[in-house]
Amino acid sequence: MKTTGIGTRVLNFLIDTLLVFLLSMLFFRIWNWNVFYWGFTPLNFGWFFFGTLFLYYFIAEGFFSKSLGKRISYSRVVSKTGSKAGWGRIFIRSLVRLTIIDMFFIPFLDKTLHDYLSGTELVQD
Repeated sequence: MKTTGIGTRVLNFLIDTLLVFLLSMLFFRIWNWNVFYWGFTPLNFGWFFFGTLFLYYFIAEGFFSKSLGKRISYSRVVSKTGSKAGWGRIFIRSLVRLTIIDMFFIPFLDKTLHDYLSGTELVQD
């Protein structure tokens, strides 16, 4: 079980964040169309971005142990024992990603906060 390096994590982050941004922009535009034509309550783009971020990682890592960025970099999420991470761990992992300080724990823990708190690892396939 070989863990991934920081460069792979950055690549995963960039690919996944670009995809999440594009999806959330699509949802935001659709919502704004409904606001204009049907009088829905206007919402800030942040609600769409962070909601899409949570759902994207929760669904992708829960079902496949990989997001699109992880597929491209040949890495996957596992529990500390090396087995597939359970839905509870994936939920915690996805929830902690919503915090802004998540990535700043790498120098102190040698891993991100979402890996530390959920008890997961990112390994090479």
